[in-house]
Amino acid sequence: MATYDLTPVAVPAVQTRYRTIGTKLPVPESLPIFEELTRSEPRSMKGQPPVVWHQATGSTVADKWGNRWIDWSSGVLITNVGHGRPEIKQALKDVIDQELLATYVFVHEGRATLTKLLRELSPDPASYHVFLLSTGSEATENCIKLAKTYAMEKYGPERRFFITFNNAFHGRTLGSQLAGGNPKAKKWIGTLSPDFVQVPFPDGFKNPDTSFQLFLDTLAEKGIKPEQIAGVMSESYQGCGPDFLPVEYARQLEAFCRQHDIVLVMDEVQAGFCRTGKMFCFEHYGIKPDLIACGKGISSSLPLSAVIGRSDLMGLYAPGSMTSTHSASPLAVAAAIANIKILKEEKLAERAARLEPMLRAGLERVQRKYPQVLGCLQIKGLVAGL
Repeated sequence: MATYDLTPVAVPAVQTRYRTIGTKLPVPESLPIFEELTRSEPRSMKGQPPVVWHQATGSTVADKWGNRWIDWSSGVLITNVGHGRPEIKQALKDVIDQELLATYVFVHEGRATLTKLLRELSPDPASYHVFLLSTGSEATENCIKLAKTYAMEKYGPERRFFITFNNAFHGRTLGSQLAGGNPKAKKWIGTLSPDFVQVPFPDGFKNPDTSFQLFLDTLAEKGIKPEQIAGVMSESYQGCGPDFLPVEYARQLEAFCRQHDIVLVMDEVQAGFCRTGKMFCFEHYGIKPDLIACGKGISSSLPLSAVIGRSDLMGLYAPGSMTSTHSASPLAVAAAIANIKILKEEKLAERAARLEPMLRAGLERVQRKYPQVLGCLQIKGLVAGL
């Protein structure tokens, strides 16, 4: 990722309904902040544009010096109901006034409320359980752990392979990067575990072969038999595109996993909570995952993630052996409860689906204008990419 020049430059003034630019950029008064960050942080943190966020409301973000921008990042797919929703702020204030900021694994009422809400969003609320965590990487790592534990305990060490897809992103921790599909991102690991195997993703553009036979053929070429596979994990859409699974492919993948008792994991960390026109993107495919990794838009604000899964898988570990320090942190839980209520009450999944044709038409106009560089448009709901 490129770094940015910190020399203030005069830019044209902007004054519209959602944007205001009235200073040089970067703002000269902001330079001491960047200088301190240069002294304190690793260079990996220098990929962001030189804008200092001070306030974020709805779909806009503002600095301290009167400038305001549209936040096309949505806080990197976090703020599904918008920045600074009053309902979420009030929920956080209530918990602060209650004087309950940390509980470890001791029970608080919000934990029961949120796990119930998430369980009711699952494919089968009567037979799914919920485990709360803090980050998306934790959620995908937990899914890997549960899938491999299930296979090990039921079938033994021969059922060891965990299948994911080329170009996949599942996080930046060791296990999640082993599962990822970017070879450059895991050079640091050195000797890679042979248990983690990637197959082509059927996006239909970079890889025109969208048949499930390609999945089977790739495994056969690698000498992997179905009875050796512990789990298969896919992003419901690959965030680098976005690239969506073909419906028939997804259904054949589910049938394959059912036939061979392979744990099917859908990574919804980026895709979940209404952006695609469904609460979860996998609902477009008509499939029922065994484990679902959630994060980002679960709270539209504070760090929180979750694994939603079949109760037999979620119950593999004894009391006290699958916990996390900040699991069900009271503030994040309160934000998530308020967020999910907004998503449901305002029917934001339906709204995203309703707005899709408008977004599609606009992007098709852009694509027609630059056909020499824009070869593919992918879209579901309000998730789209050229």
